[in-house]
Amino acid sequence: MRRLGLNRLTGRLAAGAAALLALTLAGPAAAQELMAHQVALELDGAGTAWILTSTALVLLMTIPGLALFYGGMVRRKNVIATVAQSFAITCVVTIVWMAISYGMAFGVNPDPELNKYIGSFQVLFLQGVTTETAFSAAKGLPEMLWIIYQMTFAIITPALIAGAFAERMKFSGMLLFMVLWSLFVYAPICHWVWGGGWLAGAGVLDFAGGTVVHINAGVAGLVCALVLGRRKGYGQENMAPHNLVFVMIGASLLWVGWFGFNAGSEWAADGIAAAAMLNTQVAAAAAALTWMLVEWVERKKPGMLGLASGAVAGLVAITPAAGFVNPQGALIIGIIGGGAAYLGAVWLKRLLRYDDSLDAFGVHGVAGIAGALLTGALADPAINSLGEGASVMKQITGIGATVVWSAVATFVILMICKFTVGIRVSEEGEADGLDATLHGEALHE
Repeated sequence: MRRLGLNRLTGRLAAGAAALLALTLAGPAAAQELMAHQVALELDGAGTAWILTSTALVLLMTIPGLALFYGGMVRRKNVIATVAQSFAITCVVTIVWMAISYGMAFGVNPDPELNKYIGSFQVLFLQGVTTETAFSAAKGLPEMLWIIYQMTFAIITPALIAGAFAERMKFSGMLLFMVLWSLFVYAPICHWVWGGGWLAGAGVLDFAGGTVVHINAGVAGLVCALVLGRRKGYGQENMAPHNLVFVMIGASLLWVGWFGFNAGSEWAADGIAAAAMLNTQVAAAAAALTWMLVEWVERKKPGMLGLASGAVAGLVAITPAAGFVNPQGALIIGIIGGGAAYLGAVWLKRLLRYDDSLDAFGVHGVAGIAGALLTGALADPAINSLGEGASVMKQITGIGATVVWSAVATFVILMICKFTVGIRVSEEGEADGLDATLHGEALHE
């Protein structure tokens, strides 16, 4: 596949935006389309059992995993508000996915050109989905299981963004933002990569969400941090995590849940799933040790927060490559991913002085980009034949498209939220803490 030029990439993104807008306006008329994504179920019992388990593991990553991980890193006065964001996002995205965005991500548009950019509204509120249907790419799984497994990915992706604007965003603005972002950012990019869209056709590899989930969320988080501005007292007041035990428990739940995230993305119980699981463990451990050692050299002491952050960075970095590389490649990805995320979360943020509260971009964006690039360099066809023909240039195409669409669309959505319900709490409310200001509750220990 030849390299896409900037003009061509911009043209594709513009065409995708037009297609998405047209389908949004078309709405119910498109509901009469044939269910082109469906086939008759050919049940794979072992695979179904594994994906049932994986679904629960991935949901565990958001609640309580991410909720505790983020909740432990904020100040005491913002703990309830932070965990409430993860919980509320889980609820909101569940309904959005069931009602609209599943079809946008995985439906098949009857127009082949439009299908490069967006699916369809053929399964509004999951009409036509039965216990006897399967998604065409996963014939051995009931479609209802496919839907909820993919739903857990749609849930955790916007939840990751919340780490960038922690301690300063209005709850109402956050809810509106997450609905619009799920529809106009997550669903299209998911379709491009996993739903038969143009990035899949360009040969971009993303086994479990390096591009769809982590780069996408990381870039959106950076835009949110820049638009909302820094927290009151940032750089002057002590904003250290209030509870590192919460952080450790949250990171541990994320680590365990990630086996469902990565190994589950094989959609079967087989050797590639086993390779993905092993690679996930190796990369997470390598990145945690890398972050710890770098921090030990710089600060003269190894920190628990660094260990936890490094492990998450390794999990992020291996995600696009999990089912494509061998364990030696996973080790390399973990080391590089952990080091890159440390630079992003510590040095880059310090240099540019933006307030990415909990390092959504520093960890997920930077490690996600590193992992996506290394997938192109280290994919091993002996592990997975789909890795044949992998290249760094193809991966750059996927990274570039995701960065541009996520950044621009996120900015537009933030402006819509800002001029409707508002996005930032008052200075007084921020000083008092979001727990009391937004929820009328307080943490008691």
